[in-house]
Amino acid sequence: MGCCAKPDITEIFGSNVFNDKVMKERLPKDTYKAFKKVLTGTAELTPEVADVIANAIKDWAIEKGASHYTHWFQPLTNITAEKHDSFINPTDDGGIIMEFSGKQLIKGEPDASSFPSGGLRATFEARGYTAWDCTSPVFLKTDAAGDVTLCIPTAFCSYTGHALDKKTPLLRSMNAVSKQALRVLKVFGNKTADAVLSTVGPEQEYFLVDKEYYLQRLDLLMSGRTLFGAPAPKGQELEDQYFGAIKDRVSSFMKDLDIELWKMGVLAKTKHNEVAPSQFEIAPVFSTTNIAADHNQLLMETIQKIALRHGMVCLLHEKPYAGINGNGKHNNWSLSTNDGQNLLEPGKTPEENEQFLAFCAAVIKAVDTHADILRATCATSGNDHRLGANEAPPGIISIFLGDLLTDVLFSIADGKKAKTGGKEFLKIGVDTLPALPLDNSDRNRTSPFAFTGNKFEFRMVGSSASISGPNVALNTIVAEALDELATRLEKTKDLKTEVTAYVKEVIEKHGRVIFNGNGYTEDWPKEAEKRGLPNVKNSVDALKAYLTPKAQKLFDKYGVITKEELHSRYEIYIEQYYKNINIEALSALKMSRTLYIPTALQFTARLAKQVKALKDAGAPARVQEALLGKVSALLEAIDQKTVQLETAAAEARAAGDTTDQATVARDEVFTSIAALREDVDALEVITPAELWPVPTYGEMLFKL
Repeated sequence: MGCCAKPDITEIFGSNVFNDKVMKERLPKDTYKAFKKVLTGTAELTPEVADVIANAIKDWAIEKGASHYTHWFQPLTNITAEKHDSFINPTDDGGIIMEFSGKQLIKGEPDASSFPSGGLRATFEARGYTAWDCTSPVFLKTDAAGDVTLCIPTAFCSYTGHALDKKTPLLRSMNAVSKQALRVLKVFGNKTADAVLSTVGPEQEYFLVDKEYYLQRLDLLMSGRTLFGAPAPKGQELEDQYFGAIKDRVSSFMKDLDIELWKMGVLAKTKHNEVAPSQFEIAPVFSTTNIAADHNQLLMETIQKIALRHGMVCLLHEKPYAGINGNGKHNNWSLSTNDGQNLLEPGKTPEENEQFLAFCAAVIKAVDTHADILRATCATSGNDHRLGANEAPPGIISIFLGDLLTDVLFSIADGKKAKTGGKEFLKIGVDTLPALPLDNSDRNRTSPFAFTGNKFEFRMVGSSASISGPNVALNTIVAEALDELATRLEKTKDLKTEVTAYVKEVIEKHGRVIFNGNGYTEDWPKEAEKRGLPNVKNSVDALKAYLTPKAQKLFDKYGVITKEELHSRYEIYIEQYYKNINIEALSALKMSRTLYIPTALQFTARLAKQVKALKDAGAPARVQEALLGKVSALLEAIDQKTVQLETAAAEARAAGDTTDQATVARDEVFTSIAALREDVDALEVITPAELWPVPTYGEMLFKL
């Protein structure tokens, strides 16, 4: 390939994945057939088959330059974990042989004591196991030095069998929703589908900043967001960034990012400038949920690596900069049969639309019933800055359906024929109507859960978060609703009448959650309160949903998360909330004392010297004296608020349990950081540029 030649994408895509094509080429036919049965759940993976597969994977990986392998897993953080082992084994003659067994492929034993466990494991109890998720293909990762590592996607559990990761509950939830959805499909006469797959297409937003500026900002280094910073003269008010022309430097980065993702089989599809300056988005094609979760973790990791290679840093925090849009992760979720039918897509026949409306009604019931759980899955200290701001949905769970579908559902509830624009378009019960149009709704950026034609877009998810948690909740709450629906339909002799009755009942009891209006208005929270919809404004309150008997019963009933595992997640997430805010507090204190107060002292000294010199010369010094007064007052305020922040941080550390610490962090530390910022930002506005100790918003956002 010449220096200017374009890469052949069809050759690149999946070149570092041991996918079905590679398996067909490298596995004996009997082994390949046996493994395909394992993937469909109709057979167990035997040691003999595992050994053959492991040897083929090892040979393929070594040919690609790999010397090490790792069980790649997702502990209860928002990043992945990996321990690298080489393929080498010693021989009797002092040499080595490259080996990799089926046992090594299937199972690993990383130390479980140093990962978050929420009390499930004590520090001295170190044993943990990783187990191969064979439904997610193994792949190769290449670092900047060219070293290649074989990555085996795995689940991670403790010696006692408790799930210590995000993948295990995700796989369980996928099984749960598949089982219940198949029951519903059977009632509707579907005889071809033997699995229902939850699918996801997560859109990822992120910022880029020049590495030179990033390294000069302790707040970005430590917490991922700017704790201080006056607004730049220009923000996003001209609305000229969104979908604007991509700068050459960024385009070069995006090209390399696409190539690396494509090599690992990540279906990166769309890329563009986002609303805020230096903000961007990348979106993939839909995948089954566990693969989508794996790929999103890979995507976040790869964005950060490739950005560094281009002299930039990727910011995944939900609110890196105040006053402009933050980063979200739009989780586009749907259900599809293994024979290709999207269960959330309106059909072409009246009969298909009966099935669609039944599934749609089940989702509505699930979301309204368990709105608190969905809200909890998006609860982080970073997302608290974003939710409710002008670029993100509020903390109120509601569903946008669009006028057409809303009219259909409410007409059914009222016992009327549904009409829009003079056209009848649906058959339900005794009504005879044509099919729904595919694009039957507008899009609503203010809704946290919006129907967009053939899927629901959960817009509340934070940009730095794993998508596993939200999708575990979605799969499980919908499984419960479909379970209740299937039980009901299996008993009826008149399917059409029973579907009509079910839809009517759902709308009467749960129609309150449907809201097609503007979620940014001041009237919506008031209206939501009248409807009885919860408005949870912070993570400390939101995370309490994990402790409710309702949540424990739900996740335990469908074998997704045990009561002990659920409580451990609460403990982990509430502790992470406190720790993140404590890190921000310590960073703010450090910056205040070593950067901003010294800068103010230097500026006041300069001004005092100027005032004295002017007065000694008999010249007017009014401007200098006025400015000196402002700077001195801000210096005094910054010093006082620094002490107040230090006191609040100490109070939080001394609080009782982690919930108490998080509560004090929310009520005292969080507000103290914001109060200190007001005066520091005011100081920045009047301080000479050559004295200001850190890069400004204008530099970071516009000098890329």
